[in-house]
Amino acid sequence: MSRPLRPATRSTGRLGVASRVLAACAGGYAVASLLAAVLALAAPRLWGGSRADGVLLATLLSFAVYAAIALWVFCARSAARAWLGLGVAAAPCVGLLWWWR
Repeated sequence: MSRPLRPATRSTGRLGVASRVLAACAGGYAVASLLAAVLALAAPRLWGGSRADGVLLATLLSFAVYAAIALWVFCARSAARAWLGLGVAAAPCVGLLWWWR
């Protein structure tokens, strides 16, 4: 027999949703653009194409990444985990950008 779920208070529920919306919009955009920048720099080095091809590939993939991040943020157990996941995803991208520049 399972226990009934405890209802969230109104302020906690609204703040959680607001935090997730902010994470999906701003955090998702930040991570997708960081990943696009890393991929734009890495693609010509890895596959030998031109820089324009790398930018095009990175830009196209960033749209899919942004959508996946927005979905993932609302599937996370809590808003704090969503923010933590965004930070974990952004950290290697920032490190690679710093290293390549």
